[in-house]
Amino acid sequence: MLNGKHIILGITGSIAAYKAAMLCRLLVKEGAEVRVVMTPLAKQFITPLTMATLSKHPILVEFFNPENGEWNSHVSLGEWADLLLIAPATANTMAKMVTGVADNLLLTTYLSARSKVAIAPAMDLDMYAHVTTQSNIATLRERGVAIIEPAAGELASGLIGKGRMAEPEDIVEQVKALFVERNTLRGKHFIVTAGATIEPIDPVRYITNHSTGKMGYAIAEELAKRGARVSLISGRTTLPTPRGVERVDVLTAEDMYNAAVERWAEADGAVMCAAVADYTPKHVAASKLKKSDDDMTIELCRTKDIAKMLGQNKGARTLVGFALETDNEEANAEGKLERKNLDFIVLNSLRDEGAGFRGDTNKVTLIDREGRVEHPLMSKREVAAIIIDRIETINRK
Repeated sequence: MLNGKHIILGITGSIAAYKAAMLCRLLVKEGAEVRVVMTPLAKQFITPLTMATLSKHPILVEFFNPENGEWNSHVSLGEWADLLLIAPATANTMAKMVTGVADNLLLTTYLSARSKVAIAPAMDLDMYAHVTTQSNIATLRERGVAIIEPAAGELASGLIGKGRMAEPEDIVEQVKALFVERNTLRGKHFIVTAGATIEPIDPVRYITNHSTGKMGYAIAEELAKRGARVSLISGRTTLPTPRGVERVDVLTAEDMYNAAVERWAEADGAVMCAAVADYTPKHVAASKLKKSDDDMTIELCRTKDIAKMLGQNKGARTLVGFALETDNEEANAEGKLERKNLDFIVLNSLRDEGAGFRGDTNKVTLIDREGRVEHPLMSKREVAAIIIDRIETINRK
């Protein structure tokens, strides 16, 4: 997919610069021609010799070679490239990109680039979370820069949180997605809820269901493949996070509600795939409830309806729901479609063998206000593709 592509790999002064070596190697292995532009500070973290060896081209740092006066033209670089990829991208570099500061070769190349631009931020968690950094990222995204979201984990400071540069393998996959012709959802932000919520009874016991999250994770992965920015709000699961997807771990229905509502303000659409508890214990015991000879009664109260809340504030955005039913399947699904103001709803029935929880297959019917379309049993990845196809159709209208 990257064969013959011209990629400028920009490296800035971050400890994550060590990952640029593997990133460069992988890009070259995929067939790309890579030219590396380093900021002066980046040389303190990884040597130009290393990057020259891996890219098979001299490394560019300064505007000209002081030995012979040879000029490194940022204009020619910008015209040559199919993609300018800055990885790692520091808070300092992103701020300069926003304001147009051009005090090194990499920044002047960015200002001259006619190609796609992607950045992989890397910094400590407080710097990443700072309102200035988040504002700069939002501005760059609005200007068409692809943001390769950092991961959460242990940082160079010893703190644990979001700010780690994405792994080279993940960055390469997202670079590939930028060149996919069917990049139809680029620039769109979708929320996907997945998995089961957990409603505590006491510190030991809880109410949940059999959802594994497989369907929601397949949907999140398919959206990301088509260029969308995806916020995956996930209940407890053993599944790995799909590449290029922001994962938000939650436990309870209340947690999932808050995470979804918070992100809905800036989202273009949402797919409500999670198996959210309809009821939660009204009172949670502070210590383990002991067994006795008597029956036990647990008072339950209604949880907040996430899809309904989003539907009340939907506007022109896309909202998709799921209905897992055992009786009166179509009537119940159609009722949810109207009550929650969905664009369409995905119905699956536990009566159908191979559908529903735990398995890798599903059998669904897509229902909207114009009718319904039944699909045969297929893999959940195939079902995800069908759902995203329908979303694309809605977005083209």
